[in-house]
Amino acid sequence: MAAPRTRLRPTPRRYPSTRDEDEIARFEADAGDWWRSDGAFAALHRLNPVRIAFIRDAVLAHFGRSGRGASSKYARGDSPARPLKGLDVLDVGCGGGIVCEPLARLGARVTGIDAGADNVRAAALHARASRLDITYRTAAPEDLIRDKARFDVVLNMEVIEHVAEPGAFVETCAALVRPGGLMVLATLNRTLKSLLLGKIAAEYVLGWIPPGTHDWSKFVRPDELAGMLANAGCVAIRRAGVAFDPWRGEWRLADDLGVNYMMAAAKERKRDPARRRGPARPVQLSRRGRPGRGKTSMPSSSRRRVSSGLASP
Repeated sequence: MAAPRTRLRPTPRRYPSTRDEDEIARFEADAGDWWRSDGAFAALHRLNPVRIAFIRDAVLAHFGRSGRGASSKYARGDSPARPLKGLDVLDVGCGGGIVCEPLARLGARVTGIDAGADNVRAAALHARASRLDITYRTAAPEDLIRDKARFDVVLNMEVIEHVAEPGAFVETCAALVRPGGLMVLATLNRTLKSLLLGKIAAEYVLGWIPPGTHDWSKFVRPDELAGMLANAGCVAIRRAGVAFDPWRGEWRLADDLGVNYMMAAAKERKRDPARRRGPARPVQLSRRGRPGRGKTSMPSSSRRRVSSGLASP
C-alpha cells in the first residue's frame, strides 16, 4: 500500500524590520510641532501642496479616474469633489498626518502608520479635531503584512532615506500593495547638488529643517530606487523633480531630479514565479537624474518596463 502523500505548505515569507531607532527618536522629539506652520516641520508644510498634487494626479491617471479643478486646488483639500473615494490608501511613516488629512478630504479611506507613538498620537488628535475619519496605528510595514492588510495605494513620503535597509523596506511596502495598485515615493537624490542644497543649505544655512535631520549617504538615486521597485515587482511609471521657486516662495514640480524627487510605480498584477530574487541593484534610466553606471543584474524584460515607464514625465 502506497504511503499517503504529505502536502507541504509553503513557509510564509519573513519581512525583516527596517526600523532605525535613532531616526525614530529624532522625529518623536519634535512630535508636538507637526501642525505648527512655523515649527520643526514647516518645510514639509510648504512642500505638502506639490506632494499632494503629484499623488492625486498619479492615482487618478493610474486608476483611470477624473477630477474637477486644478491640482493645486485639490492639494489644499478645499474642493467638494472626492475623486479618491473608494480607494484604500496607506501612508507609511505618516508622522503627524500632514499627508493623510488632505487625502482623506479627497475621499480616500486612509490609514497612517508610524513607528513613533508620539507622532501617531499627534496625528490622531489633529484628525479628531478636524473631524476626519483616519485610521492611525503605531506600527511598521511588516506588522501590517502579518495582519494580511492590503491597499490600493501605498505612500512613502520622505521615509526611505531614514530606514536601515532601503531595499528591504521597499520590498516590504510593495507587499502591502494590491496587484495592479500603486506605490508613490518621495526622497532626495544622492548628488553633489543635494549635498549642498538638501543637506548643508537646508539644515545649516537657511534653517529650513533641524540640523542632523538627514544623512546624505542615505539619499537614494532615481536609478537605485527604480531598481529596488523592480526587484519588488513594481514598475516605475511616473517621476518628477521638486524645486523651490525663490521668487514665488513655493515648491513646484520640475524636470530636474538633482535634489528632491518623487516616483510612482505600478504593482505587477502577477509576479513571475521564476524571477530571481536578489538585492536591489541600480537600473539605467533614460532621463536626467544621475544615471547609474555599470551593468545591472535585472532581467531584460524588467529593464524594458522601467525604461518605457520613465520615458515620459
